[in-house]
Parts: sequence; C-alpha cells; structure tokens
Amino acid sequence: MRDKIKVSRLALYAHHGLHPEEERLGQRFYITIVCTLDLTEAGRKDDWKSTVDYGVLTERASEVVTGRRFRTIEGLAEAIAADVLRAFPRVDEVTVEVEKPGAPVPAILEGVTVEITRRRQP
Repeated sequence: MRDKIKVSRLALYAHHGLHPEEERLGQRFYITIVCTLDLTEAGRKDDWKSTVDYGVLTERASEVVTGRRFRTIEGLAEAIAADVLRAFPRVDEVTVEVEKPGAPVPAILEGVTVEITRRRQP
C-alpha cells in the first residue's frame, strides 16, 4: 500500500547548527513529513481513528524541533522520524525533510535541505 499523509513545510523557529551565532540567534526551519500507511479503512469508513491525526503529528514534530538543540539537520530529521515511528504504529514508513533556508554557507542559495526515509522494522 502506498497511501500517504503529508504535512508540508511546517515553519518553526529553533536554535540548531554548529555555530555559536546559530545557537544564540536561532533561525527558521521548514519541516515536511510524509507518512506511508494503509488508509483504506479510514477512507471507506470515513473514520479519523483509522488514520494518523495530523494535528498530533504536527504538535509532536514541533516539540522535537523546539525541545532540544541539534548541531546538524541530519540529527534533527532522524529524531523526527524516530518519534513518528514510535508514536504512530499505523505508519509503515516516514520521510522527513528539513529545510534550513539560512544555512551559513559562503554562497547565494535558497537553503539547504536534508531528506531521510525510515521504515518500521519488522
């Protein structure tokens, strides 16, 4: 089954990064989460209890992003993915994208993005 729920570009302010000014000043991050799960029952029965509550999904991701400091956006993405798989047993696979538009690199760019995909272990 390749059904998906997608939360797109959740904007959060946090203090992640390697540099002291990133810790001190903070910056905006955009988080996209794609959950792969079987939505047949939820669709046929029109039953929200048979799916993932994307309000709760968004709240949990926000808590991960703002709850502790990460030096890398890779670490942040990994923590979000682990939390999704732990909290939502219906999710078989999760893809997390973390965008850092204010990445401190000596170039003109829109940002840096990390995308990871993690699957539930049998």
